[in-house]
Amino acid sequence: MPAPKRRPFRELFDHFAEMQRMREYALQPGEAGGEPRSHETAWVPTTDIFANDEDLVIRCELAGVEPDDVEISLSRGVLLIWGERDPRPDQLGDVSYYVRERRFGAFRRSITLPERVTQNRLRASLENGLLEIVVAGGAAEQAYERVEITRGDPARVRVDVEPQPGDR
Repeated sequence: MPAPKRRPFRELFDHFAEMQRMREYALQPGEAGGEPRSHETAWVPTTDIFANDEDLVIRCELAGVEPDDVEISLSRGVLLIWGERDPRPDQLGDVSYYVRERRFGAFRRSITLPERVTQNRLRASLENGLLEIVVAGGAAEQAYERVEITRGDPARVRVDVEPQPGDR
């Protein structure tokens, strides 16, 4: 029987971002004079996360977004990508859409990275509407150290739960 396929990044997927994407798809907030987009209503760019040898590669679709309109930060192991996509001038004003699937306004995506990742291991580029972030060595398997478990001294283990005088 072949060994099960290795999936070291299954926990990297940001579940909250996916729930936000589903909510936006269902409710279409911000359309037809709706509320302006904010941190809570920002759209979430579609993202692929995969391993390329020892590196972790993150690709976000950001068609129509200029590099100056995107911010990337790393704090406490969470990579945050945010910015804004403005509609083209010919899409403003009195335009009648037959189909409108692209999102405009603020966007936001957060991705939890392995603990050992620091800012100096990140390299980002934006070309042809595709933001690519390479985390050098981010796909390398972590070395785990086994913690030895010893037997406790049964004479020291207190098994009763009744408070003794002076225990409070």
